[in-house]
Amino acid sequence: MSHHTLRKKIKPDNLSRLFKFDRAIWHGNKPSRSLLGVSIVIALIMTLPLLYVIYQSFLAGSESWMRLLDTRIPQLLWNTLSLGIAVTLTSTFIGVSLAWLVTRTDLPGRRIWRWLLALPLVVPPYVGAVTYIIVLGPRGWLYQAIQAAYGNDFSLTFDIYSFYGVFLVMTLFTYPYVYLVTSASLRKISQTYEEVGRSLGYNGFHIFFKIILPMLVPAIGAGGVLVFLYVISDFGAVSMLRYVTFTSAIYYQRAGFDIPSASVLSLVLIGITVIVLLIEKLMKKRKAYYQTKGIAKESQTLSLGKYKHVSLLYVIFIFLISVALPIIVLVYWTMIGAGSGLIDSSIFEYTLNSFQIAGATAGLSMILSVPLVYLYSRHHSVVSSLIYKLSYTGYALPGVIVALGLVFIFNNHIPFLYNTVFLVIIAQLIRFMPQVLQSGETAMNMISPRIDESARSLGHSTWKVIFFITLPAILPGLLAGGALVFVSSLKELPVTLMLRPPGFDTLAIRVYYQASEAIYAQAAPGALIIILVSILPLYYLLKNY
Repeated sequence: MSHHTLRKKIKPDNLSRLFKFDRAIWHGNKPSRSLLGVSIVIALIMTLPLLYVIYQSFLAGSESWMRLLDTRIPQLLWNTLSLGIAVTLTSTFIGVSLAWLVTRTDLPGRRIWRWLLALPLVVPPYVGAVTYIIVLGPRGWLYQAIQAAYGNDFSLTFDIYSFYGVFLVMTLFTYPYVYLVTSASLRKISQTYEEVGRSLGYNGFHIFFKIILPMLVPAIGAGGVLVFLYVISDFGAVSMLRYVTFTSAIYYQRAGFDIPSASVLSLVLIGITVIVLLIEKLMKKRKAYYQTKGIAKESQTLSLGKYKHVSLLYVIFIFLISVALPIIVLVYWTMIGAGSGLIDSSIFEYTLNSFQIAGATAGLSMILSVPLVYLYSRHHSVVSSLIYKLSYTGYALPGVIVALGLVFIFNNHIPFLYNTVFLVIIAQLIRFMPQVLQSGETAMNMISPRIDESARSLGHSTWKVIFFITLPAILPGLLAGGALVFVSSLKELPVTLMLRPPGFDTLAIRVYYQASEAIYAQAAPGALIIILVSILPLYYLLKNY
């Protein structure tokens, strides 16, 4: 047999195997090369900072590792984990109790409280830290009130610049994560389970702890993980309250040009994040509850009886210290600033800068999320799932790590873009585009794939189908996700602080610096603008929860 004949026989076999391999991966629904290629590029961009930080941490050398393991890492682990666990447990208690009162009881005004108790979500913790420094600081309002009432004989023992100060601030402005997720789950639990509990002789207390609470464990766990990850990734509040965690340590190491130490600390924080996500995944597998569709009944409201007034006071107290007090403080200092002429035209410049960054990030997020959502929803496979999950990498990481990774990449390989606004936008995109992916995926799942198939059968290319048929249908979902990205970008502090060009300030940057210098009359107006703009997407969140 000649060599030519042998090659002719082997080649079709290889092609056949390749064809079968493709069918096995894509289930006979292989995407176009351009769609797959664009999606891979986007996923790689979203993942590069993480990979580069890990790479740099291994280049740090054993000396840097041993020095940090002996000196800094143990204390940072204690500070970060103790704060994260304490805030998570307390936020979980507050969130679950408020969700139960608002969703299942005859609490007076519960429909209004459902909205009001979610408002702390729009207050960035660093803004909350500013307000509590003003109230509880060494020369704050409470100190002044005590001195006026008791003179120098009585002093304030609470120190806002401590673990307890950070714990208080982070708890008050993160409990809505648990509150919203738990409220949504409570509304979906059928009353049938409670009726079964009553038939067994259980009272309201036993029904909650023996029947309802176990069914809420997955939701509570998901909310608790959100709180924990938020706390360990926060930079603004811990920095303003002078409490050192991994995020603030990474920032200060980077500011001191100790890149090896910053990368080592980043890898440890990445490890903590991965462990927490793995624990959550394991909990979801072990704790899963399902309802039969035919037995769902709307739950009846429970009478609080003699506990109604106590419960209402508890709800009012949480609202006062997490929403009303910060707003009152900011309005007061804004009025002082306006009356004394301290608020000048520069605030318009900071506002414009913030809106430009947030608008560009939101717009790019909506555009780049379309091919990823379409690939994942219409060509579902192991490959598309991997690409889609990689695109979520930046969302799970603290902002300081994303910024550090981009510092490494752009400073070493693309220096002409370093210290530009473009770099800030890329970092914000990596951090927040998954919010658009979530809402876009939800909208995509409501559209029948047969519409796409019909369009392709008429000869339309993949990109024509995406932009002229799919995009208009999912646009409301993309816009809702874009609004969330806009607000998140507006509030973002560490990424902008580390990557902004010299002289480029946003509202978040000015609030941080002016509050750090105790110029509250100039910090308050910017903080108020951030809060007012952040309220806009709250309706979307509550509608979905």
